Amino acid sequence: MNVLKQSQLKAVPQKMKAEEMIYEIENFSLWYGETEALHEINMTIPTNRVTAIIGPSGCGKSTFIKALNRMVEMVPSVHMEGNIVYNSTNIFDPSYRVEELRTNVGMVFQKPNPFPKSIYENVAYGPKIHGIKKKKHLDAIVEKSLRGAALWDEVKDRLQDNAFGLSGGQQQRLCIARCLAIEPDVILMDEPTSALDPIATLKVEELVQQLKEEYTIVIVTHNMQQAARISDKTAFFLNGELIEHEDTSMLFSNPKDKRTEDYITGRFG
Repeated sequence: MNVLKQSQLKAVPQKMKAEEMIYEIENFSLWYGETEALHEINMTIPTNRVTAIIGPSGCGKSTFIKALNRMVEMVPSVHMEGNIVYNSTNIFDPSYRVEELRTNVGMVFQKPNPFPKSIYENVAYGPKIHGIKKKKHLDAIVEKSLRGAALWDEVKDRLQDNAFGLSGGQQQRLCIARCLAIEPDVILMDEPTSALDPIATLKVEELVQQLKEEYTIVIVTHNMQQAARISDKTAFFLNGELIEHEDTSMLFSNPKDKRTEDYITGRFG
């Protein structure tokens, strides 16, 4: 049972040596009011790898990654149990500042959301908030971040133009550059290519592959072919539960759970 051709699957090393885990999620459950959205999630997320989160609509994918930087708490009536340990620290520890967590764990959303400012100011915004004021330093950060997002060559001569003048794909890469400017460890991506055309999608996918050299990526995607192309690990969620979490090549070619097999072969979802 091979739902995806072998050529579509990303080559994954045989067995990664003692991977470092940047996240350890332990018996994590979450409710919106009386409705349980996530049920006793247990999984780890390795450093400098791409972890894809797949599953049908409403299965808890976006809720899960928004919990990783506590952004989910912005929703009223949220209640959580269990632990999310990031770099050996429980993110729910009262002594751990949410602002620090969100600096270390950046987020890119489904639709590009640049600020109504210039391209330059979009990228410089975060560093300025963190107290960096010298133009020479800001110039260096802006260039480095735009290069990191594979956007510099396309915009270097129009940095003072409004970001809304960029194409959708360029706006999404600008949002990635804005995220890189505050030097996070982790980048969370919630269906970052769902609003993009195929060419822009390819550029973002290529960028993700480059970024994992320096960052840990967790990406929610509704596109199983995309998960197969760009991720090292894949987690399948269903009805708020983690059904299977495995090396991507293994999960798509030889799933252990019948529900995973049914989903990736298109029997539901």
